[in-house]
Amino acid sequence: MKLKNASLVALLISSLLPVLSQARDTVLNLDFAAVVQQATQSGALDGSVKFYLAGATVPAKASPLGELVTNKKTNAFNKSDEEACSWALQSALITLQDAAKKAGGNAVVEIVSFYKRKESRNAKTYECHAGTFVGGVALKGQAASVK
Repeated sequence: MKLKNASLVALLISSLLPVLSQARDTVLNLDFAAVVQQATQSGALDGSVKFYLAGATVPAKASPLGELVTNKKTNAFNKSDEEACSWALQSALITLQDAAKKAGGNAVVEIVSFYKRKESRNAKTYECHAGTFVGGVALKGQAASVK
C-alpha cells in the first residue's frame, strides 16, 4: 500500500511541476501615497518619517544619511493583487522607517522600485510583482534629515 501511495504522490507532483514552473508574475504600478496614508492611519507607520519617491518634490533641504534597500514579500493567498501589494509595501515602509530613524533621519528620499535590482522611477507609483502565491515589493532610497 505504501508503494501505491508513493506512486500517487509522485504522479501528482509531476503533474503540478509544469504549472508551478510557469508561475504568474504580474507587474502592477500602484498609488504610493494611498498606501503610506493607509499605513499611517492604521498605526503601522508612526508618522515620524516621511517618504518621497524619486521625482517627487521634497519640501525642504534633505541631507543624505545613507542608502537603504528593502525587499519584502507577502502571502498572496486569498488576497487580490492590490491587497497583497499593499501589505508588501507597508512591510517595506516599516523597514525603511526603522532604518531611517536608526540613521538619525526623519525622511526617506529618492525612493525607487528596485525589483530584481532593476530601478523603476515614478513620482507617484510603486512597482509590485504579484504571483499566484506571493506578492513582492523592493525599494531603494536614501535615509535623510529634512529640515
